[in-house]
Amino acid sequence: MKFHKEGGASLVVVVVFGIAISLLANVFASEYPIIQYLAYAISLFLLTMILQFFRDPKKNLVVNEKQIISPCDGKVVVIEEAEETEYLNEKRKQISIFMSPLNVHNNRYPIGGIIKYFKYHPGKYLVAWHPKSSTDNERTTVVVEDAKGRSVLFRQIAGALARRIVFYGKENEKVEQSAECGFIKFGSRVDLFLPLDCEIKANINDKVIGGETVIAEFD
Repeated sequence: MKFHKEGGASLVVVVVFGIAISLLANVFASEYPIIQYLAYAISLFLLTMILQFFRDPKKNLVVNEKQIISPCDGKVVVIEEAEETEYLNEKRKQISIFMSPLNVHNNRYPIGGIIKYFKYHPGKYLVAWHPKSSTDNERTTVVVEDAKGRSVLFRQIAGALARRIVFYGKENEKVEQSAECGFIKFGSRVDLFLPLDCEIKANINDKVIGGETVIAEFD
């Protein structure tokens, strides 16, 4: 299994911290083995968590112009009609996927096409399942339009723990469905805004896999 490039700095910090507390425990607590073992355990725990969080497993990526693919790993927490007011200015079907710290956190394009719109919004860090996180939290908004003029808007949304959102694309760039588009660190959410005539294939509480799970199909 690969280690994602976004985790490099975090891995260095954890390794340095682990070595430091282990050395300090050896020097200043040599007569107290329980403190030494605790320092080793903390170091191993943090290293395991970082390796787990930034893992980048191989996936069977789906490419199908009739389908809209999940942009991330996580759990479906919202399926409803909502007014999209930032760019589309129309009613859409909203699908929200919550990403826990245990999920793989790289994000993928739900459809292929041209990036028609991209904007980064600074904001708050409400818990990712809060109703206002979609509009008040730090986030990006991306619109991809395919060759048939069908568009999907999606948002990477920071959560209470997330402090960095990364998006690799830029406006007018051609992108491929299920290709990696970015990363959100330490718990977050992704919202999809789909055309009303789409057939939703996901259900509330479904566990989905980015680049693999079919979220909806175009009419």
